Amino acid sequence: MTNTQESLSRIIEMAWEDRTPFEAIAIQYGLNEQGVIKLMRQHLKPSSFKLWRKRVSGRKTKHLKLRSPDVNRGYCPTQYKQR
Repeated sequence: MTNTQESLSRIIEMAWEDRTPFEAIAIQYGLNEQGVIKLMRQHLKPSSFKLWRKRVSGRKTKHLKLRSPDVNRGYCPTQYKQR
C-alpha cells in the first residue's frame, strides 16, 4: 500500500470516528471539513456517504469548539483493545 493509500484510509477512518474532530484531520492532513466531505463523497459508496453524513451532522464531538471539555481524548478507552 502506498503512502497516499494509507493516508486516504486513515482520513476515512478518522472521519468515521465519533471523537476525532475535523480539526485533527486538518492538522494532520491539511483537509478542512469541506475537504473531508468531498473526499468521503468521492471514495464511499453513495449509501455509505449518506449514512456517514447523517451520523456526523450535528455531532458535537466532531468540532473542537462544540465539544465538551470533558472529552479530552480521541477515542473510547475500549476502542483499541490490547491483544
